Amino acid sequence: MPIKVMIVDDSAVVRQILSDELSRQPGIAVLGTAPDPVFALEKMNAQWPDVVVLDVEMPRMDGVSFLQKIMATRPTPVIICSSLAGEGTEVALRALSSGAFAIVEKPKIGVRDFLRDRSEHLVSVVRAAAGARMDRVRGRPLEVPDVPRPKLTADEILAAPSGNLMVPMTEQFAALGCSTGGTQALEEVLTALPRTSPGIVVVQHMPEQFTKGFAQRLDKLSQIEVKEAADGDRVLPGRALIAPGGRHLLVVRNGAQYRVEVKDGPLVSRHKPSVDVLFRSVAKSAGANATGFIMTGMGDDGARGLKEMRDAGAATYAQDEATCVVFGMPKEAIKLGAAEHVIPLDRIPSVLVSIYARQMGTR
Repeated sequence: MPIKVMIVDDSAVVRQILSDELSRQPGIAVLGTAPDPVFALEKMNAQWPDVVVLDVEMPRMDGVSFLQKIMATRPTPVIICSSLAGEGTEVALRALSSGAFAIVEKPKIGVRDFLRDRSEHLVSVVRAAAGARMDRVRGRPLEVPDVPRPKLTADEILAAPSGNLMVPMTEQFAALGCSTGGTQALEEVLTALPRTSPGIVVVQHMPEQFTKGFAQRLDKLSQIEVKEAADGDRVLPGRALIAPGGRHLLVVRNGAQYRVEVKDGPLVSRHKPSVDVLFRSVAKSAGANATGFIMTGMGDDGARGLKEMRDAGAATYAQDEATCVVFGMPKEAIKLGAAEHVIPLDRIPSVLVSIYARQMGTR
């Protein structure tokens, strides 16, 4: 059965281009287009789509309100296709927190050429959205899948671990990596943690204009401190550092302490930040002093890095299929033998708390 798509945008040009680009793809059928949510709902009630591509600023009803209505009545993957600039970033965060699957950014000028150039990316996002588990979505933020690019490895940023196991020490921490569905999963994990939790470093695939606001939002909801990582930040108990969008996050050892480096570089595993880069740096700097978690997301970023962590003596975990929005990254890690344990999302906080308890027990 083809993926049925509804396009909602007040621009006739955008509707036509998106319809043309999607219709020519095998396995995708455009059910119809609409200039605003009111017209769209009339068509959708006759035949409900598998995926909705939705603008934000439209007459009669704005896109975020329509998104909230969809999620409240019949949860369906919604891709926001909008111009994001200035205050638009706040609108985008509202959309993500309301349950949008992803955002495809479009410029205010040159839209026709832009959409045609990005059609491959849009198609990949539509296909990923159609396979999402909407029973796992409860109006919480979801991240933005990155643009498909030539696939580089973590070798572009730092060399592979030497194979020498790191001597255990009292200061231990956890490294988490996730993509599609990950911001929702991160919210569930981080807001469940007490202040007495280990230091945490996180790579979540998001563009740079989103990560600071996302971290601030989680900081308000959580007992632990959550912040966008800055170069030189210490990895401390009760603190979660989230990789800035558009930058790689690495952990380095400084005596008995761990700090993070935030650095530029090419896309690795088609992402920046890359989970593979974070996990490799943790394998090299911490070994058995760290624990790795690979969570919901499409693609395979993080699978090789998690294997390097396990080989370096770290305990490693993968989120199970039943609780993933997209069982891509964990599946690849399991296939590679990188995950020592496979657990549901709701068990991750208790594992994190046990890491802190073990750490305190050694002091």
